[in-house]
Amino acid sequence: MTSQSASNSPTSPAVAEDVLQVRQCVAKARGKGQSIGFVPTMGALHAGHVSLIERARAECGYVVVSIFVNPTQFGPHEDFQKYPRPRSLDLQICGDAGADLVFYPTVDVMYPAGYQTFVEVGGLSDILEGAIRPGHFRGVATVVTKLFMIAGADKAYFGQKDYQQQLMIRIMSRELNLPIEIVTCDTRRDPDGLAMSSRNAYLTPTEREAGLCLSRALFRTRQRFADGERNPENLSRVLRQEIAATPSAVVDYAVIVDPDTLSEPTKSASKMVALVAARFGTTRLIDNLLLESVD
Repeated sequence: MTSQSASNSPTSPAVAEDVLQVRQCVAKARGKGQSIGFVPTMGALHAGHVSLIERARAECGYVVVSIFVNPTQFGPHEDFQKYPRPRSLDLQICGDAGADLVFYPTVDVMYPAGYQTFVEVGGLSDILEGAIRPGHFRGVATVVTKLFMIAGADKAYFGQKDYQQQLMIRIMSRELNLPIEIVTCDTRRDPDGLAMSSRNAYLTPTEREAGLCLSRALFRTRQRFADGERNPENLSRVLRQEIAATPSAVVDYAVIVDPDTLSEPTKSASKMVALVAARFGTTRLIDNLLLESVD
């Protein structure tokens, strides 16, 4: 493990590459009476990740970030091999944002030879993202559970952009009695409205412009909700029509659902969530917005 600490070099956090090192660092922090904040990532960090680390920094005495491109959550035709891995830049970003420790394991550390234990969350893992990407949420649930057990944190921070993922992790943590608080932070967007994602780097300029139809559709739907529309079918129609105006968008889903179950909401619900997923060229984007009554 590197010997640097965040206090000596604010842009160079300590780096651990095995489980024992992480646990030793966390135990030392706890010995000082510090609470532990944890931000799990797959690297290729952007301002959205930075906001999670900064939130953890503001609320916790010691901040751990994991950077691990998890192979078990990628499908056979997805982008595991080409997923960006800018290690030096990611470590710089972690340090600048206030991380004390970065856990940077190899696949062999997380999944040693003969590994055969997995975590599954039934029901929620089989719809929407789970239906489009079979096995994806099993991989997410497994790696997040392992990371929670390794980091031993008090709080873990996730972005709302991956809405179904953070909901699944909340349910998993509650049902497994994991002693950790899940904190969901607002989606960060570029000035034009596009939700920040490491995969945005794959978009051509034309594809990126087309991708803006997702946020436009979400914001228009939220405005209709704010204007008093409560019928989920009518709201779904607004959502789909706005995306359909961009012919190059290949839509996987565009739905209005209950924010706690992802099932069909009642027509009088005061809170819903709009979820969208579409492909632009070879790049798949997801986004969402909560629809909440303010009265």
